[in-house]
Amino acid sequence: MSLQKFTVIESAVVPVQVENIDTDQIIPARFLKATTREGFGDNLFRDWRYDTQNKPVQSFPLNDARYSGSILVAGKNFGCGSSREHAAWAIAGAGFRVVVSSFFADIFKNNALNNGILPVQVSDAFLSKIFALVAVKPKTKIRVDLEKCEITLAETGEKESFEINAYKRTCLLNGYDDIDYLIAMKDQIEAFEAKKTWV
Repeated sequence: MSLQKFTVIESAVVPVQVENIDTDQIIPARFLKATTREGFGDNLFRDWRYDTQNKPVQSFPLNDARYSGSILVAGKNFGCGSSREHAAWAIAGAGFRVVVSSFFADIFKNNALNNGILPVQVSDAFLSKIFALVAVKPKTKIRVDLEKCEITLAETGEKESFEINAYKRTCLLNGYDDIDYLIAMKDQIEAFEAKKTWV
C-alpha cells in the first residue's frame, strides 16, 4: 500500500476536546466486519456523530460547519483501548492526515503511522492553547512540518517541536510503506549481498 508523501500540512482543524478517547469510540466494534479500508471514514465517531434515530448530532465537531480540515485535535490519551487498526482506517478515511494530542496510546500511534497518519504529540500546555484559540477562531490554521518536526499555530506563530521515530519519518516523507522502503533499498541490498562471503 503506497502512501501519500507528507512534508508540510497547513490546515484548519476539527477539535474533539475529550480525553481518553478509545478505539471503540473512534470506530465502534459493530463496524469491524469489513476487511478492506473503504467506508470506515463514514463511521468515524459514529455514536457521537449520530443519535439513536441515526440523525446527526449538530453539536458534535464533525457535524459543525465551523470546523473543517485535515487535522484532528483531540484530548489527552487518544487511541487507548483495543488495538484495532480500523481506528486508523476510519481517521484516514475521513480525510485526516494529522492527529494532535498530548498523549497517544502506543499501539494506536503505530497503526496511525503505518496508515499514513502523523500523530503529533504536544505538551498539555500547547494542546490547551490550540483548543482555546480554535474556540475563539474556528478557522484557525495549524502548520505541521514533518521535515523540521515542528507544529506551529499560524495565528500566533507559537510553535513546538515533536518527536517521531526516524524510520517512520522517512517512510512518511517518501510515501513508503514497509515494502516500499525495502524496494527503495534494493540497490544497497543487492550490493551488500554481492559482497557477502557465503560459508
